[in-house]
Amino acid sequence: MTEAKRPTINWMDILWLMFLAGLALLPPVQEPHKQIILLAFGVIQLGEGWIVARVPTRGPAYLVLLKIGLATLLVDHTGELGINSSYYPIYYLPVVTAALYFGPLKTLLWTLLASAAYCSYLYPALQEYELDAGGVAELAIRILFFFLAAGVVNRFVLESRRQSDRYQKLAEELAETNRRLEQAQDEARRSERLVALGQLSAGLAHEIRNPLGVIKGSAEMLNEKLRGSDPLASELAGYISGEVDRLSALVSRFLDFARPLRAEASPQEAAALLDRALKSVAQQWRGGQVNIERQYQENLPLVPLDEGLCEQAFLNLVQNAYEAMGSQGGTLRVEVLAAQSDGRRGVEIRLQDTGPGVPAELREQIFNPFVTTKQTGVGLGLSIVAKIVEEHHGSIRVESAPGGGARFVIFFPAEPAGVRKETALLPG
Repeated sequence: MTEAKRPTINWMDILWLMFLAGLALLPPVQEPHKQIILLAFGVIQLGEGWIVARVPTRGPAYLVLLKIGLATLLVDHTGELGINSSYYPIYYLPVVTAALYFGPLKTLLWTLLASAAYCSYLYPALQEYELDAGGVAELAIRILFFFLAAGVVNRFVLESRRQSDRYQKLAEELAETNRRLEQAQDEARRSERLVALGQLSAGLAHEIRNPLGVIKGSAEMLNEKLRGSDPLASELAGYISGEVDRLSALVSRFLDFARPLRAEASPQEAAALLDRALKSVAQQWRGGQVNIERQYQENLPLVPLDEGLCEQAFLNLVQNAYEAMGSQGGTLRVEVLAAQSDGRRGVEIRLQDTGPGVPAELREQIFNPFVTTKQTGVGLGLSIVAKIVEEHHGSIRVESAPGGGARFVIFFPAEPAGVRKETALLPG
């Protein structure tokens, strides 16, 4: 069990109370109203932070009003004529408080109110005395000093706030720069891993493909020779040939993963390429009923895309969505809209299914090779999709859909920054 933090008193608060105690010991000493008012000032000062925190909008105004009222009472109880009280500088307290919490205009208005409260004692004084030129000058000096103090403090506070905002902005920019640097480092490490995996995959694929060809040819020959004499052996030879075809397809995917990509981009309508992929997958699908919900924004900008590569990427994503929903079927929501990312305008594509979704612990690695949520997958489809998107200087991410399932979000910039370069896992 952790011990609760106890409230602490700032050393400036102690100093403030000492100053008030000094005023309490000065004449007039036998004036209980004065002591009570000074005590009230101390209580308000100690609770000022609490009041502003609890009532941030109106709290500062309440504080200034309370201090003006207490200052007016103190002046009334510390002199035969309030206008001549030696305690008139107490009005600096509400003036400085207003300068700390308000802007220039409101600070001037609060200072005007404090000055009016002080000048209100001029009326009873004029009932007994006449105000000569020297008195007018003295009163004007006191009032002007109120405004002068308010202006100096308010300017200092505003400058401090500007500096704080500047430092806050710099801190946010630094944090964003660090985040991008970490992201770039992660991408560099991922690229290094992809290069090594690509080299390994290409080597294995080439070494496996040749024996597979020999095995397939031998199985087909055995099947032809044993077709009539030994039906069981002929059937087994057929199994061998079928499995070889499956392994050959897997080797082809390895080679697709390892092969360098070079996008021949031209202005394309992303929605049209996506529709072709949706139609192709729907025609071949033999699972549950999948309803397609399209939401395409009008007047979308053309984006530079390689027609073949992007259609392949869309096919992989749509096929994954269909397989995620499986025999139960579901709904595939497709959105295409104009968007901006990292200061670049372009087109954003969202594919949202109603399947089981991608576990949170796999979302960061789902685009790495050999990472998959399928029981029979090898985890290369999304890696190839990520390569294609990166070749177009775009971005791709996966997130949880609001109603369940997975949502893949792809961004293609309309004007890629920098010069397009070849993305290769193997030396070209």
